[in-house]
Amino acid sequence: MNGLNSEREFLFTERNFERIRGLIYEHAGISLSTNKSDMVYSRIARRLRATGLTTFDDYLAYLAQEPDEWQQFTNSLTTNLTSFFREAHHFPVLAEQVCAAHQAGRTPIRLWSSACSTGEEPYSMAMTVIEAFDSWTPPVKILATDVDTNVLHQAAEGIYPFDRVEKLSELQLKRFFLRGKGTREGMVRIRPEVQALIHFQPLNLLNEQWSINGPFEAIFCRNVLIYFDKPTQTKLLTRFHPLLHSEGRLFIGHSESLTQMATLFRLQGKTIYLPLAQQ
Repeated sequence: MNGLNSEREFLFTERNFERIRGLIYEHAGISLSTNKSDMVYSRIARRLRATGLTTFDDYLAYLAQEPDEWQQFTNSLTTNLTSFFREAHHFPVLAEQVCAAHQAGRTPIRLWSSACSTGEEPYSMAMTVIEAFDSWTPPVKILATDVDTNVLHQAAEGIYPFDRVEKLSELQLKRFFLRGKGTREGMVRIRPEVQALIHFQPLNLLNEQWSINGPFEAIFCRNVLIYFDKPTQTKLLTRFHPLLHSEGRLFIGHSESLTQMATLFRLQGKTIYLPLAQQ
């Protein structure tokens, strides 16, 4: 690592890297692998420039003294890769789930996107339930949370460049989006009727207290567990379990599994789990 510093704007030592790895794990539960030094350097270097500091040691001292900087620090190291209807096989299952819940009289139907990033996931959930009920006002409420306040703000705005939606069908584009004009040319905006189904709020999943009450018919926690170590995964999944309705579903990412949680969840489909009753 030290050999690269001659080409870098700021001195960045192994000690700096390990300190940052420890802090982001303590604060957000994110377990950064040892091969992420270049990523950490580039993202935290932006904070040095923004704060006017000239060394990573000074930045780490500043972080310890300025509570408000913790959110920027966390935002910098959070990865937000998402798209509309990502892992598309989940959404027909969600449609069946909400219809079954409605037929059973479980209303309002509550859904949770627990790491919503820039909003594509909860908006995909909202579009799914609108289509399932063939109504702009289905009996559904969607909670969307994220630790990164920057992406959460983008999500709540619901404005995207057109290339983010170009893989959607023309019918979906016409039904759920408004095309920008003038200075907004090349942009689209989610229709207000879709936004109305979703409540966005910041949440660090590692917080000891959540201001969240169940039961949820579905919890989406996709491509999140991979950033946590096994003990943190277990703690998080144990907290999800009582928030799910007994007939609800937990949706996870394609590279994740709950093999270590066989006493709490049973596989119901591709990366879809049913909560098991506890004795």
